[in-house]
Amino acid sequence: MPSRIAALTLVVRDYDEAIAFYRDALGFALLEDTPLGGGKRWVRMAPPGSTGPALLLAQAATPEQRARIGDQTGGRVFLFLHTDDFWADYRRLQAHGVRFTEEPRREPYGTVVVFLDLYGNKWDLIQPAAG
Repeated sequence: MPSRIAALTLVVRDYDEAIAFYRDALGFALLEDTPLGGGKRWVRMAPPGSTGPALLLAQAATPEQRARIGDQTGGRVFLFLHTDDFWADYRRLQAHGVRFTEEPRREPYGTVVVFLDLYGNKWDLIQPAAG
């Protein structure tokens, strides 16, 4: 039986502020927002037209989870967002006040820049090299 990763959990402080950031700054689509009772929700977001895994936004519910917000990978780049128009997406992120940790750079694998999401998680914005 074929398998695939369907979603990646991202621990967030608040559902609505996370939805707003990923929708407005990154341009993601809200795929699902289903109440589960007790204040818990099933919230999935992804880039428009994406056929890959979605982000599952999970509001932190314990002190241990709250301690992980913004640092789920110990300071390493956590997620990799591919684009076919690096400069347009870079300018959109800038216009929404997204923080970058560096200037854009060219690498053998493409054009890339590291940015921080609402909580400080590191992301790569990458336009893969042609070929």
